[in-house]
Order: sequence, then structure tokens, then C-alpha cells
Amino acid sequence: MNVEELVRDALREQAAEQAPARAGFADRVLAVRRRRRTRAFVAVATATAAVVAVAVGVPLLDSGRDDVHPAGIIQQGGINAHPDQSPPRDLIGAGEAVLAAYYTEKTHYTSSRKGTSVRTYWLLDQKTGTYEKDPRWSFVAVAPGLRTAAVLEKDLPADRIGLLDLATGKVERWIQVEHGVGGLAFSSDGSRLVATTYDRNPDPREKSTSAADGKEAGPLESVYRDAVRSGFYILDVASGQSGPWSPVARDRDIIGRKDFSFSRAGDRVYSQIIGGQDGMQQFYDLKGAKAAAPANERYLRSDVGARLSPNGRLAALGLEKEVAGSPGKSYSSIRDPLTGKEITKVRGGELLAWVDDKHLIGWERVTSLEEAYRPQLVLVTIGSDKVVPLSGVREPSDSIDRQEWEPVFARR
Repeated sequence: MNVEELVRDALREQAAEQAPARAGFADRVLAVRRRRRTRAFVAVATATAAVVAVAVGVPLLDSGRDDVHPAGIIQQGGINAHPDQSPPRDLIGAGEAVLAAYYTEKTHYTSSRKGTSVRTYWLLDQKTGTYEKDPRWSFVAVAPGLRTAAVLEKDLPADRIGLLDLATGKVERWIQVEHGVGGLAFSSDGSRLVATTYDRNPDPREKSTSAADGKEAGPLESVYRDAVRSGFYILDVASGQSGPWSPVARDRDIIGRKDFSFSRAGDRVYSQIIGGQDGMQQFYDLKGAKAAAPANERYLRSDVGARLSPNGRLAALGLEKEVAGSPGKSYSSIRDPLTGKEITKVRGGELLAWVDDKHLIGWERVTSLEEAYRPQLVLVTIGSDKVVPLSGVREPSDSIDRQEWEPVFARR
């Protein structure tokens, strides 16, 4: 049985348990704004046909129907899986979650030892359903709905923020800022943007050396030991207007990039903090003062991308266990967000995005604990031990520069 058949069979079992599908996934991912003229939709429909011809054929994620559709046909509300592609070339997504972009990192040296890490992004082309390299940007955040991205140009910290139309690839508006920006994140409804400000480039790197012989060894490490993060702006996306800059007290434990993100309700922002347990988070009010965590986010981790389920009733936490001697057998905790009590465990070593209230996308290793870590994107289901491959295996890089691709998910 080949990979495509494995994907299809696993998804058939999951799909049989689900409620009827809502409006179409592929149409909404690939469609442009409704104000476009009819002939634009014809072009998109043609491109959609090209996409489905090469994608893995699966039944509806939320369908309870018994009918089976031919391979090569992507149905509405379905899953786009390419387990032979790493990094992906064609659209990857499931239900509400879409791989909107991915990036790699490489250090550009300004001296023999010191430099800065620079990202290169590949963005989802809405006309073709493929990922296209866009070297213009040092940072990209994609808004829910997949219509707009916030972008920063190459030199960080940047003095302006671009709002990029993902259908055309053109910047519709530039927003000038007084304090340089190094990171961006949208609110859960996409109406606002938090822009993290830095005194210097937040991604400094230097070559580490072996104490024994002075030769180059190990990963790149941050150069600066003093904090460079200075605060944040809150911007209204529709108007392009920025609120006042909110300074945040410097924390000398912060090394390099520690961007702010919105709480689910959008009334606070948070960032990762150093020290104590992994994934610790600190919340701030929108004026930059430290604040208590919202009741439904106090048990979350800053290093777990999935966080709260769409209905807010489940919290995705970090890796709980890996089964020794069993390749590709990791489990993460799903908890009650109000009490922190574990409800169940779900497959996957790193949970990245919720697909719906029962399914998630995460990294799962395909190797045993005794072997090098080699993960792939997978679809996991609460209450099931099965995983469905979505991407190919991400191979580790032999270079001290980070070359592995990192996914950027957005909700449709």
C-alpha cells in the first residue's frame, strides 16, 4: 500500500465520525475578494482544477457520507496532503487550518564570527495553490482569511510595516513607525496587529567554538546578553492607523527575539519569558504594564502554537511523553484551560494549529528516540491513535545555519 492509499484510508475512518461539512475549503482558500469581476473567478477556478489534479485525494474531513470520490479530487472542506513534499510545493491544509507560508533561516555574517539570522519566505500563491519564494521580506504574519499579510522589509528593526494583498502580491499600504519593528502578530479576528519593537536586530548570531580546540562547533548562539526589546504598537488593520507606542520595561534575561502576540480576547498581549519551566509566558495590558493571564490562558505555554481550540474549551499543551523504541509515537497533553487538568492526550510531539475542535496539526517524529529527530507535519485526532501525514519528512541540516523549513499557519 502506498503513502497516498494510507492517507486516504486513515482519513476515511476519521471522516465517517464527523458532522456534515460546512462551506468549501478549497474554494475559500483559492478565491479572491468577491468584488473581483466574474472573469477573475473563472481564472481561479481553472487554477483550482490544476491544484486538485496533483493533490492527494481524500474524502471530506467533516463528512458523514459513505460515498468515495476518485483519487486526485479535493472535496469541499477536505484535506490537502502532500506527504512526498518537504519543503512543500503545493497547498497543505485541513479544515480551518492552512499552511499559509513557510520560511528558512540563514546567518549573514558581518564579521568572521558575528552576524544576523535572516529569514526567507515562501508564500501560498492563491492563483496556483503553490508556494512561491518571496525574498522581499524579513518577517511575515498572515491574517485569518488568507487575504492579507503584514510584512517587514529586510533590514531589522524596520521603520515601516506593509499590508500585503496575498491575491496580488502587492503592498496596499505602508504604515510608518517611529520605533523600529522586528515582529508582527494578528489578533484572532484579524482586525488588529501587534508590532513588537526592538532597539537592535532581534536575531543576532555568532559562531560558537569548542573549548578544547577553538574550532567551530555547535549551533549558532545569540550575541547580545542585554535586552533589545523595547515595547509594542497596536495597529488597526482596516484604517492602517497605529495607536501610541507602549514601552515595556527591559528584561536583562531576554536574549534575542521575544515577540508579542495577542490573547484570544485581544485585550492583552503576551510573550515568552526565560527561566523556570519551559514555555512560561508573561501577559501585559495594552499600555505595556504587566498583567495577570486571562482565566482561560493561564495554563497555556508560549512555545505551543496551537493554544486554545476554536470553541475555547480545550487547551493544547506540550509534549508529555515519547514511547521508547517506537518510531513516531509521541503524545501531547490536552487540558481544561480553566483548571489546567488533563482531559486526554493526543498524538504529536509539537502541536501547531487547531483544525477544528477535534483535530490538530502538529509535528510528529518518524524516528525512534535513539535516532536523529526527523519530523513531518501530521493531522491528529483527539480520541484516536492514528496520524495522517500532511507533508514529507523534514530532514535535519548538517550546517550550523538553520536550514529546516518552519511552517506559518493561518485560519481560513
